[in-house]
Amino acid sequence: MKKIVFVTMIVALLSLPLFANGQKESSKVKVGLVISTLNNPFFVSLKDGAQAKATELGYTLVVLDSQNDPAKELSNVEDLMTQGISALLINPADSDAVGNAIKVANKQKIPVITLDRGATSGEVVTHIASDNVAGGKMAGEFIIKLLGGKGKVVELEGLPGTSAARDRGKGFNEALKGTSITVVARQAADFDRTKGLNVMEDILQAQSDIDAVFAHNDEMALGALKAIEASGRDIKIVGFDATDDAVKAVKEGKMAATVAQQPALIGSMGVDAVSKILAGKSVPKYLPVSLKLIK
Repeated sequence: MKKIVFVTMIVALLSLPLFANGQKESSKVKVGLVISTLNNPFFVSLKDGAQAKATELGYTLVVLDSQNDPAKELSNVEDLMTQGISALLINPADSDAVGNAIKVANKQKIPVITLDRGATSGEVVTHIASDNVAGGKMAGEFIIKLLGGKGKVVELEGLPGTSAARDRGKGFNEALKGTSITVVARQAADFDRTKGLNVMEDILQAQSDIDAVFAHNDEMALGALKAIEASGRDIKIVGFDATDDAVKAVKEGKMAATVAQQPALIGSMGVDAVSKILAGKSVPKYLPVSLKLIK
């Protein structure tokens, strides 16, 4: 009888989930990914990169779209807290407002990683992004060379409140200091192609002399391109993100350049960071992703 009980206990123990260094086996790991919007090719690529790495590691990835709405973002995070996730990857809709969502995860002791856009509050284990200040400066320096150090430019800004818009604008304007280049118009178009088109149409009507446009992302740049083509004016355009449509426009000579990020790599690095955190390993507070200029 004792032998039967002993064998039964061994079988029961062997059937329990395996743990290593306190980490669940990969098939039991569920990771939440909250994206600012999936109505943008850049963030679709980021999601795809995260999904590919999750599949490779045997993780389940739950993706929720915030539709650029901080209230929806908070609701998404609250939803994930009921689904038993092991970690939260979040690409903020707004760098200030996202703090409320991050604090919800903090209370549940769920590690948080921000992707592409940072957060101004809440506890974040690591932030994974390109150096947006350096990218904005790269775009500015290219425009300076393009215009010979003088001229009039337009800056199409991204979604107000996001670190990406703030940092890209900062780098761009720092590059222009000490030159004879003047920013004749600076207006937000919310990282959106249609808004980029509409805003650029208004600026073209108000400004008779424009030499170049820097858009904080390619969607706005492509919208501006449509407006400029319709006007028949010769204006150089520099975007940011190197989406497929923008790279095609550069190759066709319709856009002057785009700053290349690697969104799929950002997503992949996010899931990879999760695996390290769950294994009890330390990760840097900031993991940079390299940039390059496609021209």
